[in-house]
Amino acid sequence: MTEQFVIQSDIALMPSVEERLFHFCHLCHVGNYYSAVSVAAMQAVENAIVHGNKSDPAKTVSLTMGTCRGGFFVEVADQGEGFDSESFVDPLSVDGEGIFIMRRLADRLTFADGGRTVRLEFDVAGIDPADALERVAILRAHCAMVSV
Repeated sequence: MTEQFVIQSDIALMPSVEERLFHFCHLCHVGNYYSAVSVAAMQAVENAIVHGNKSDPAKTVSLTMGTCRGGFFVEVADQGEGFDSESFVDPLSVDGEGIFIMRRLADRLTFADGGRTVRLEFDVAGIDPADALERVAILRAHCAMVSV
């Protein structure tokens, strides 16, 4: 099962993306993963709009959500120039923070099409409780560091 849709590069449209993501997660019976999926996916959408498409409303961002073997995925593609995903030496820099968050929440993060497409995969069969606690601790520490 997959769902695809396209939005203009406008941050104001992000709540509609979040709503569709919420409904799709519940339709696919992965609602208990919604928080991790939502934070990571919304970061990818924001990056596509702001960094990829430079907030140009003439450009679009396409999203594909679906189930895959053993899990759930979200792909976000923009119409920007792309970037070298391996070039982020400091994932906690202002420009790398979104990638850091996505890597911590998704089980797999891959880039394609010269950095214009990001694929987030989440293992749904079951997350190891220790992994879940580690993810929460890392994100809390990051949030504490950012808010100082």
